[in-house]
Amino acid sequence: MKIYNYLGILLLSLFSFSAIAQVPAPGEEQKQPIAIMNAYAHLGNGEVIENSVVTFADGIITNVGDATTIRIDLSKFKVIDAEGMHIYPGLIASNTIIGLEEIAAVRATRDQDETGEFNPNVRALIAYNTDSEIIPTTRFNGVLYAQTTPRGGRISGSSSVMDLDAWNWEDAVLKNDEGIHLNWPSKLRYPRWWLGETEWRENEDYDKEYEEVKGFFKDAVSYKEISNPETTNLKLEAMKGLFDGSKSLYIHTDRAKEILQSIQFALEMGVKKVVLVGGDEAYYVKDFLKENEIPVILEETLRLPSRTADPVDMPYQLPNLLHKAGIKVAIGQWGEVMQVRNLPFSVGTAAAYGLGKEEALKMVTLNAAEIMGVDDKIGSLEKGKIASIVVSKGDILDMDGNQPEYVFIEGRQVTLDAHQQRLYKKFKDKYED
Repeated sequence: MKIYNYLGILLLSLFSFSAIAQVPAPGEEQKQPIAIMNAYAHLGNGEVIENSVVTFADGIITNVGDATTIRIDLSKFKVIDAEGMHIYPGLIASNTIIGLEEIAAVRATRDQDETGEFNPNVRALIAYNTDSEIIPTTRFNGVLYAQTTPRGGRISGSSSVMDLDAWNWEDAVLKNDEGIHLNWPSKLRYPRWWLGETEWRENEDYDKEYEEVKGFFKDAVSYKEISNPETTNLKLEAMKGLFDGSKSLYIHTDRAKEILQSIQFALEMGVKKVVLVGGDEAYYVKDFLKENEIPVILEETLRLPSRTADPVDMPYQLPNLLHKAGIKVAIGQWGEVMQVRNLPFSVGTAAAYGLGKEEALKMVTLNAAEIMGVDDKIGSLEKGKIASIVVSKGDILDMDGNQPEYVFIEGRQVTLDAHQQRLYKKFKDKYED
């Protein structure tokens, strides 16, 4: 009989632990129109309204205006007085593996990298884990959307735009398979530190790797001309969207010569929409990028420059330098996955280095949405767009000011709670007792 008692206690303990560790459930569907009043509204398109009213119903923004002039009957609205606060569109994290990796040191929790070199048919969205403990940590810093992107190989697969509050990947996806990611071959290889090397070395396999990419794209171009193939080639089928403009080709490369070569290659192959990802040396080919209307997704600013000859603050300056050159820029956060929550502060650093706050904000709102082709739905506070909104006590791009009080995704109010808050409360209660 005792053994049954012990088993019962063990099961109860397990259930209790699961309840404590559980990721917060998605917010409930919006049931009543909501009006947020008197906040300083940063619209995400460079405009601001100092004393605003933002209303939304059924998850869609219905009005954005100046509270001192607009007249709305608010008798049926739930009114939130946000005087002294700041309201923003939800921030968008570009080129991230959030939802695909949980603990970098545990192989079983990493699902972002497929075997093989050419995998355009690999879809990041079906591996997206809505129960990740990392996702809630991004929401309480204002990041509400992510371009979930695979890694590895020469062609990693396709990315999708996901919202960060959902029961499953089907509910989370905003735009599926919106682009294919190509890791362009590098002419130089990293120094082998374990051999005492400090200088970059020539990649002797570059020509071979280039020819492999060229051959694959030629096959894809030929395949798209076949109206009814006898046998469906899943890899080449996934490439079709690059040639009709329904998908973007995201080229991951940093060095100036490789930026030129890779983009020229893509355009010659008939790719309709090209996006440069990384682009550490994009400034040195800015005229080429401007002429060909190539947008750039930059790496986070909070890092050292990749070139020893560059100023130490070059990553901070680069967003502004490219913006002044007339290039559309988004800022991503694709280092360690838990760093995605620091995206606002990476952007804030760029704002301080000549860009300005409203233009910097565009690089994680409207610019990012336009690059991914979802600007008709998200990216700015405008009538008819999805009500994914952050209301913060202060400046969201500042570590001290970033204090979201209310967060809505598709009109659903999101719980601002995660593992960190639970640990804080746990030990606060312990030492207060």
